[in-house]
Amino acid sequence: SFAYFTIKDRLPQILTRVIDTLHRHKNEFFEEHGEKGVEAEKRAISFLSKLRNELQTDKPVTPLEDELPDAALWNQYLDYQRNLSNGNGEPSWFQSPWLFVECYMYRRIHAALAQNPPIDNFDVFKEGKAQNFFESQEAVITLCTYFQELLKNIKDLDEKQLQEELFKLLQVSLWGNKCDLSFSSGEDSSQKSSPLQSLENMIPYILVNDMEKLWSTLVNAKKRNTEKSNVRVDIILDNAGFELLSDLVLADFLLSSKLADEVHFHGKSIPWYVSDTTKHDFNWTIKQLQSANHMWMSRCGINWEGNLKKGVWVYHDHMFWTLPHDFSSMAEVAPDLYADLQKSNLLLFKGDLNYRKLTGDRKWEYSVPFHQALNKFHPAPLCSLRTLKSDTQVGLKPGQGEQIQASEPEWMVTGKYGVVQFNAAL
Repeated sequence: SFAYFTIKDRLPQILTRVIDTLHRHKNEFFEEHGEKGVEAEKRAISFLSKLRNELQTDKPVTPLEDELPDAALWNQYLDYQRNLSNGNGEPSWFQSPWLFVECYMYRRIHAALAQNPPIDNFDVFKEGKAQNFFESQEAVITLCTYFQELLKNIKDLDEKQLQEELFKLLQVSLWGNKCDLSFSSGEDSSQKSSPLQSLENMIPYILVNDMEKLWSTLVNAKKRNTEKSNVRVDIILDNAGFELLSDLVLADFLLSSKLADEVHFHGKSIPWYVSDTTKHDFNWTIKQLQSANHMWMSRCGINWEGNLKKGVWVYHDHMFWTLPHDFSSMAEVAPDLYADLQKSNLLLFKGDLNYRKLTGDRKWEYSVPFHQALNKFHPAPLCSLRTLKSDTQVGLKPGQGEQIQASEPEWMVTGKYGVVQFNAAL
């Protein structure tokens, strides 16, 4: 299966890159922290080499031994996995659910650094994320320019034109999800071509297209909400780099078109899945745009910094997003986060990992309804914008998945297909 290939080949490659990254920064650690920095680097590398060996030789998945705030929740979850294995011994790397061991690996990478001050705040994936952003420069300029030109006459657009522009930017944000470094094991995955040119040709590859429902949700929320209450949209972020930029443009459009009054972003509290967005990546991206020597890029950066200062954009991170749990257990495991999401008029979940956690990462029949796979998770109306990079997909028409499977056996894992899949809260 694709899961087997991921655990056997991709994850060890990612660990090897992390170890190389630490090696390469040895001098920097020495300059900043002296011998203590070098000692910490050696300890972290030894911890990661041991982890790689455990993975490659299919050792049991061991409880976390660190004192980090989420360790107890992780170890409870590991106990739960043990009980599932029906007494077949300890869950090991190749005998456990893919989603669990993949999340577990990233949590152990985090521990390797967090337990080794003074390099405990070093993000081993930071360089790759920055590189993805810089290598996508042309696409970034194209999108910022398009958007700033659009803003000049956004007030004159009628409802139909607004809808068309929203659908365009939703698609840019959807296909921006192809730029995923955990998927390419850290290899270049930047956006090279114009993100707007090929949208028309990509429509047939959107297997579920609920953009109309998303539009109706926003328009109805606007009509229902009196002056007193704001329309709020939440974006649960995925990758930094070009994808994050496409999400920020979408968020600015929602405010500028008055479809929303506030946008809340949810990122990861620790470096995660190679290219996932952390608070540092979020702020760094806006700073890069501000200081760019391109008029429309810097205009975007300045406006977005302003949105954060005014409080119409709010960035959050929560430990729950980097736990191994499905979202169906959020109300129980992170009731504070669930209650916060209930205040939203629309939740946009970006990317493949969020989709896997929404649907419990099971091998569903393709035609199982989306709401059934969500397993009672419905804090608010929600929509998944996701390109397919793993073996889970629901909500297709009968026969649709089988038909593609017949001509393209790899269709679920190449990122070629996408969904804009909506579920109204109950």
